[in-house]
Amino acid sequence: MDIKPDKLPWQEAYKLVIGSILPRPIAFVSTVDEAGHANLAPFSFFTAISADPMLVCFSPMRRGTDGGKKDTLLNIEATKEFVINIVSGTFVEQMNDCAKEYAPEVDEFEAAGLGKKPSVTVAPPAVSESRVQLECILQDVLHFGDHPGAGSLVIGKVQCVRLDDELYDAGRIDSSMLEPVGRMAGQTYTKPLADTFELIRKR
Repeated sequence: MDIKPDKLPWQEAYKLVIGSILPRPIAFVSTVDEAGHANLAPFSFFTAISADPMLVCFSPMRRGTDGGKKDTLLNIEATKEFVINIVSGTFVEQMNDCAKEYAPEVDEFEAAGLGKKPSVTVAPPAVSESRVQLECILQDVLHFGDHPGAGSLVIGKVQCVRLDDELYDAGRIDSSMLEPVGRMAGQTYTKPLADTFELIRKR
């Protein structure tokens, strides 16, 4: 079967993306607006770019209702700062609560019952329950359309990596203790370390 995505409604093309790129890590992004109101939302189009400089990126899609920018993107464009909070299974339900479309003035930390902790290098607070946070300043943002189904690529330069002391072992993060959660298709999530194996990289 061969499918041309440009011949499909965007909702059907979206299903092909999320059904084939699996599992996807979750960027739980905290921001503040220019008035200081906190915002918190999850995004599963998220990855790293490079180590030097340390760059990461995530892609907020436009709202499916009207093609408008989501609050996270508006806040980042206005303040040039954000925090990516890595999601563990211990607060995945609260993370999911933040996927709702709240009014801009609603503080999702409070709505979901999550704690805030001050960041070191940026204004947005971090999620207290998250065991790893990446404090970022905006490096670049690229827009690909302004209609439902379109999206943007937000590139952040990591200013500070914050993590629980017990996760840090000889320069590495102990991923088994972190217990990260990923997205599958539809309403399905995964704990990717539940069934792992090692494969030595060929040199």
